[in-house]
Amino acid sequence: FVSVPQWEEIGEVDEDYAPIHTYQVCRVMEQNQNNWLHTNWILTEGAQRVFIELKFTLRDCNSLPGGVGTCKETFNMYYYETNGDEDEMEDGEMRDGESRYIKIDTIAADESFTELDLGDRVMKLNTEVRDLGPLNRKGFYLAFQDLGACIALVSVRVFYKRCPFLVKSLAEFPDTIPGSEASQLVEVVGRCVNNSLPLYEPPRMHCSTEGEWLVPIGKCVCQPGFEEINRSCQVCKVGFYRSLLESLACSKCPPHSVARQTGATVCSCEDGYYKIDSDPPNMACTPPSPVSVVRKGHTGKSSIALSWAEPDRPNGIILEYEIKYFEKEQDSSYTIIKSKDTEMVVEGLKPSSVYIFQVRARTSAGYGAFSRRFEFQTSPYLTATSERAQASIVAVAITLALVLLAVVAGFLLSGRRCGYSKAKQDPEEEKMHFHNGHIKFPGVRTYIDPLTYEDPNQAVHEFTQEIDVSFISIERIIGAGEFGEVCSGPLRLPGKREIQVAIKTLKAGYTEQQRRDFLWEASIMGQFNHPNIIRLEGVVTKSKPVMIITEYMENGSLDTFLKKNDGQFTVIQLVGMLRGIASGMRYLSDMGYVHRDLAARNILVNSNLVCKVSDFGLSRVLEDDPEAAYTTRGGKIPIRWTAPEAIAYRKFTSASDVWSYGIVMWEVMSYGERPYWEMSNQDVIKAVEESYRLPGPMDCPEALYHLMMDCWQRERSNRPKFDEIVCLLDKLIRNPSSLKKLVNSSHRVSNLLVEHASVEGDSHTRSQTVGEWLDSIKMGRYTELFMEGGYSSLETVAQMTSE
Repeated sequence: FVSVPQWEEIGEVDEDYAPIHTYQVCRVMEQNQNNWLHTNWILTEGAQRVFIELKFTLRDCNSLPGGVGTCKETFNMYYYETNGDEDEMEDGEMRDGESRYIKIDTIAADESFTELDLGDRVMKLNTEVRDLGPLNRKGFYLAFQDLGACIALVSVRVFYKRCPFLVKSLAEFPDTIPGSEASQLVEVVGRCVNNSLPLYEPPRMHCSTEGEWLVPIGKCVCQPGFEEINRSCQVCKVGFYRSLLESLACSKCPPHSVARQTGATVCSCEDGYYKIDSDPPNMACTPPSPVSVVRKGHTGKSSIALSWAEPDRPNGIILEYEIKYFEKEQDSSYTIIKSKDTEMVVEGLKPSSVYIFQVRARTSAGYGAFSRRFEFQTSPYLTATSERAQASIVAVAITLALVLLAVVAGFLLSGRRCGYSKAKQDPEEEKMHFHNGHIKFPGVRTYIDPLTYEDPNQAVHEFTQEIDVSFISIERIIGAGEFGEVCSGPLRLPGKREIQVAIKTLKAGYTEQQRRDFLWEASIMGQFNHPNIIRLEGVVTKSKPVMIITEYMENGSLDTFLKKNDGQFTVIQLVGMLRGIASGMRYLSDMGYVHRDLAARNILVNSNLVCKVSDFGLSRVLEDDPEAAYTTRGGKIPIRWTAPEAIAYRKFTSASDVWSYGIVMWEVMSYGERPYWEMSNQDVIKAVEESYRLPGPMDCPEALYHLMMDCWQRERSNRPKFDEIVCLLDKLIRNPSSLKKLVNSSHRVSNLLVEHASVEGDSHTRSQTVGEWLDSIKMGRYTELFMEGGYSSLETVAQMTSE
């Protein structure tokens, strides 16, 4: 510190004998005081915003006899930015502080001391903190100006906040200095730890001015051959492998296979055991070699006789053969039949259709590999049913052919020539391509509706993993569902780490139809793989009770979680939750999939505040047409969350999911409030039809409310797509200042709807009386109730609350 003039330095030591420097001044009896104290040059170290903590004592002027007229109880604090340390200032420069220094604030004491305090050795220490920024140079000086107070400056601490180094979701985020603006978030792209890579999108977090990491987006996963242990990726041990990015841990090699080196992504079959390249990595190697040749025998219009030779290397007694067949180019919908012999007549086929056949053998050690594909075609369909009718048809055909030949011969004999050549017809043009209800998008993974399978159990087998019930422990009941209890407990799969899971059980006494309906949701979930979609771990179908096993979400449903934590989150955290939900819905939409029941109650929240879409019990698939809609087969519709065209015509599209997403936004920003409050379903339908919409929630940013209103456009083609919603929310997260402007409270009447066309206008103040206003929003029948409740003027209506 440099003092000019009159500031007195007092040197002391603390209990650890470290020096303490205190500066004091007390020239209260003299007028026109201008005493300056300034620091040495302070290096910013790149910080654009710093904080200054002062600890000081100040004398009460009333306790000083004769000094009331000249005594002050405040002092001023200034700063001066430079790019380097300057020589000590001259006395005149120090006194001319206003020209060189910029004032930070006038500092006053919360407590001042008196002469009695001095006698009792009571030290009334004041602490004040001020922030300084934005700073644009390498360093600065601080200065304190006394104008006639009795002050002792005990401590000056200058510091800045920073977001510390962090490893989250296998991504490293470096020490980061926040931005200069108080509301600014600095977006930081994380670096995946060694032997890991980004999943779906690069990991990002946002550094706030308070030095906190907020709004995590994306994550990293260990690359194949490695597993996550203690926030790092460790190589798989010998005898273990990991092939998929989505799996968490290395798995023990399946039976009759080995991994002889660390870091294996697949396991090799032992000698004498086999499997084909298309088999999944977790499939066991099996003894029998593939059937080499499949022959076609007698062929009818709806049947084909097959025969085949025993495998070259049966490696044991063959117990049976499995024949898999499907119509050509429809391999996603196949049928499997079994035979103990090396021949079989396959029936129930379509006439004049090409089918693909594969055969494999089973011994006591398991199934061998399927044979290669063999193509055989059924006979054409004939309308006549007797040999005589068929002979007549042949005779007529021969007669017509002879007549045609005679005509042609006549033309040739007369020397006339034909003036055109007939184009070669493509026989494929007349073939019909059926997809058995499966949606096909070139190059894009799409959803397959389990209802298109003749045998629902086949869909469960294809899209889910069977888990042995001995690997699951039910510890407690956490809720109840439509089909039974929902529990939680650990899942201990061999070769994998123990994880907590949620367990849906099917209650005793179920019908076969109830069992199918219960497992139908698992067949849907098993097709999805996204960080914002609830993950299916597997199913238990070979023992009772039947179970669906999913990842465990610690914070439960979003609506209940928000109600329990009302007002506890920042706007940025809420927008981060909304962004996660929109990202999950974008994934479903890209797969051609409609949820139909998107609501906060069907969003689950984990311990990291990641929101995941769940509950696919009402969901349906879209046709291969951007304008296509699915017509429901009846059942209840969640009116308050459903788009008007879906209510009126029972037609659902991704655009109707966008409407529901707007309602979820409203639920989140109102911390779980019930949409449309206590209005009946019929009143909700009527109000929406007449273009009335929910008002902006309390303290809701205007940008978010405008997005809600866009989601609630009557014309579904005018609503935003989910990828556009994700893009907009990303922009809001990167620019938090755009969230400062709140919905105008003068335009919001609590618990009452607003016209969609007048979001920017003041819709309720155009009326002169409460009755006129209620009439204008088609709720005139409630006028008498308003009057009885004491709401006789628009001013009292505007003060209504949810209570």
